[in-house]
Amino acid sequence: MAAQAWQLLALPFLLFLILPILAVFLRLSWSDFWAALSQESTLQAVRLSLLTSLATVLLSILLGTPVAYLLYRPRSFLSRLLDTLVDLPTVLPPAVAGVALLMAFGRSGLLGGALNLLGLQIPFTTGAVILAQTFIAAPLYIKSAALGFASIDCELKKAAALDGANRWQIFRHIMLPLAWMPLLSGCILTWARALGEFGATILFAGNFPGRTQTMPLAIYIGFEMDMGTALSLSAVLVCFSVVVLGLVKWALRPAQAETREDT
Repeated sequence: MAAQAWQLLALPFLLFLILPILAVFLRLSWSDFWAALSQESTLQAVRLSLLTSLATVLLSILLGTPVAYLLYRPRSFLSRLLDTLVDLPTVLPPAVAGVALLMAFGRSGLLGGALNLLGLQIPFTTGAVILAQTFIAAPLYIKSAALGFASIDCELKKAAALDGANRWQIFRHIMLPLAWMPLLSGCILTWARALGEFGATILFAGNFPGRTQTMPLAIYIGFEMDMGTALSLSAVLVCFSVVVLGLVKWALRPAQAETREDT
């Protein structure tokens, strides 16, 4: 009886989660769906979203892995400060993130003069889309990687050090292989977050078809001009999200199974 009571109490919120997603597919006309996906502007938005989100993941791995390595180290004031700094983009309103990026890399921004001297114009370009996505999404990879590194038994690293391995060899041959599941899940979550990024992108990169218009921005325009396109791209992003969650749960399943065995 108690279990049935909890199920009934949980039902309203579960319906609240399910009904909006279900409504997208119920209102979607499949003829409009295929017609929208055959439009060049829609295909450009899909291609640009996939390209920039993959570039964001690669950039997050390249620049975020050293940060994750620092975060997993023994706690100190500096590491706590770094941890707060990494968390900050995930709690900032996206509009604030977009304005901040514009004030840093825009023509009149802090680095605008130096970039102009180098002949670089970042705002309202595809590169701006990647930077906006990286600013918002990379912390997901960093936090996941740091947790993966912290979960590795210290005795393994000490044994490798006693055998003569240096820090790079320990990282390369012990930490990376043992933390591959958190690293993979962090990459997947970062890709999904980058794929759905809207607020910072529209302010820092604009909404130019074929250059900066990603799927969320195309949905925004479609909502004002063509609801069929908005629903079609929304359905695509919902499907991507379901696949991403499935991949993350698959990647974390071995670790969860080990935790259950330990308990």
